[in-house]
Amino acid sequence: MAASQPTANNTENMAPTPASSDQAVVCVFCGASPGTSPAHMDAARALANTFHKNNIKLVYGGGTVGIMGELAKTLVSLSGPQAVHGIIPSALLRYERKPDSTTNGDAATNMPDESVYGRTTVVPDMHTRKQTMASEVISGGTGSGFVALSGGYGTLEELMEVVTWNQLGIHARPVVVFNVEGYWDGLLQWVKKAVESGFIGEGNKGIMVEAKEAGQVIERLGDYETAEGRFKLQWGEK
Repeated sequence: MAASQPTANNTENMAPTPASSDQAVVCVFCGASPGTSPAHMDAARALANTFHKNNIKLVYGGGTVGIMGELAKTLVSLSGPQAVHGIIPSALLRYERKPDSTTNGDAATNMPDESVYGRTTVVPDMHTRKQTMASEVISGGTGSGFVALSGGYGTLEELMEVVTWNQLGIHARPVVVFNVEGYWDGLLQWVKKAVESGFIGEGNKGIMVEAKEAGQVIERLGDYETAEGRFKLQWGEK
């Protein structure tokens, strides 16, 4: 069945939810490194172009380096600063940016230039960052969801958290793995092994879906079907 809109109880673990919007909002998890293959940066630019063509708003981790920065600045250059919202913990504000990155001139905070990278919100910690990104996706219009581009430990952790939240019924949004040059093959193989070994139910094997091209990302967001094995928990009820 098609993905359903989450109820108010589904968002109990989230940050305060912004007003609902008809515009699709997609949160992209990705690395603060460009990777060793140019295909990863190319994929970021291709995804930004696809978001522009489909009027999709990007929510991401707020960095200006690596895949993160390339995705954000490419979309801003096409759709304008209002199309991108970066959310970053204060401790990472100086770390996840190049020394020569364009800023707004505020040496005290090193805030990225909104005209280049979009709007940036500084939050106190990683938990608030993830809550805020998720709440914007949940409040977005049809086609909203989560996408994982290539990245490291942090990207994998963020991806698996929203997969777990989907399984638990906290949200019902699509989770798409953008598998550039087979980067996520090992993870997808692990899911199959976990199902075979009895640690993931057969009905939950499809919570993550794969896309190999930017255009397929949009298709997977649009034709996503919620997993039959999701827990129908009522978050917030005593």
